[in-house]
Amino acid sequence: MRSFVYTQDDKYVMVSICTPTIHVQIPTMAKAKKIYAIFKGHQPGLYDTWDEASAQVKGFKGAVYKSFSSREEAILWLRQCVLDEQEPVSEQLIDLIKTVDPAEKRDKRIIIHTDGGASPNPGKGGYGIVLAHGQHRKELSAGYKLTTNNRMEMMAVIVALRSLKQPSEVTLFTDSKYVVDSISKGWAKKWRSMGWRRSDGQLAENIDLWEQLLLLLDDHAVEFKWVKGHAGNKENERCDQLVEKARKSAKLLVDEGYKGKT
Repeated sequence: MRSFVYTQDDKYVMVSICTPTIHVQIPTMAKAKKIYAIFKGHQPGLYDTWDEASAQVKGFKGAVYKSFSSREEAILWLRQCVLDEQEPVSEQLIDLIKTVDPAEKRDKRIIIHTDGGASPNPGKGGYGIVLAHGQHRKELSAGYKLTTNNRMEMMAVIVALRSLKQPSEVTLFTDSKYVVDSISKGWAKKWRSMGWRRSDGQLAENIDLWEQLLLLLDDHAVEFKWVKGHAGNKENERCDQLVEKARKSAKLLVDEGYKGKT
């Protein structure tokens, strides 16, 4: 058997040859690294691994900690914890939170507005997206022949996050309680842990989209915010316009995952 290594387009490829079979192994992309922030623990601060972080909270009554996709976001969270705390905090934490300027951090966040709908429900549907980052702005939309309101709301979020070229910190506004509550209240992750069954034993809906969305949320730090639809929010209204235009398009797509449920 012969083994050799070569590079092609900056990719690492290992080839092992044992005549007449050839095995090619290409490493997959690693998940985005997490940062662990400890506000209350044996030794408050930032830690690169869960093993290090867990040692600081294990056995500590009232430990306060959280994981983040970036050091800057972790520091901003610690900063808010310090500002809200009534008791004195360590000088180490004070020095740490001074290393990030909140105003500078806000400029790095990507602001996303999404909307989706079908009329009738189910029926012709579409999604609309507005992405903003500093002075940059982008709009995305697409229409479908047969789908539902909830699927289009979810599809808008999925397409928006997929459009990001690297792990990002995002504030995402949507008028879908279905999306916001399922994520922020942990319902979607619970369904997944139970084999996509709800607490009543019934199969959850839109499993194909929830699987995609939860994977994307592993790569991006997303803060979901609910906004009331048709209430004068400029970007939400723009998303609604994109939805209606997409629904009326002559080139409607097929929602392959739609199974005939509302």
